[in-house]
Amino acid sequence: MARRVALVSLLVADYDEAIAFYVGKVGFTLVEDTDMGGGKRWVVVSPGTDGADILLARATGEQAEAIGRQGGGRVWLFLHTDDFAGDHARMTAAGVRFLEAPRHEAYGSVAVFEDIYGNRWDLLQPKA
Repeated sequence: MARRVALVSLLVADYDEAIAFYVGKVGFTLVEDTDMGGGKRWVVVSPGTDGADILLARATGEQAEAIGRQGGGRVWLFLHTDDFAGDHARMTAAGVRFLEAPRHEAYGSVAVFEDIYGNRWDLLQPKA
């Protein structure tokens, strides 16, 4: 049996604002948005065909304290691309906040950005 991480759960404050950011600004695809009743929804977005999709999970109760801090202030999500310059330009134009200028490291081209809640991501084009 092949194994892979299929979904990563990301705490959000509001489903619709999270969809607007990840689909409208980052360029992900909305895979599923199913009403589960009681104000809950099963919302999955995908960066593409490879890797894990993201379950946008509306935080309730004490979970709200962890919104934007799931990585403890560190980069903890890594968005790989094969068009760093194009994705960086498109995301910047869409209003995504990058915390640094693009840099070129031994492992590839990278820039750190924040989502609407403050979670830090690397936009990364690994070296071939």
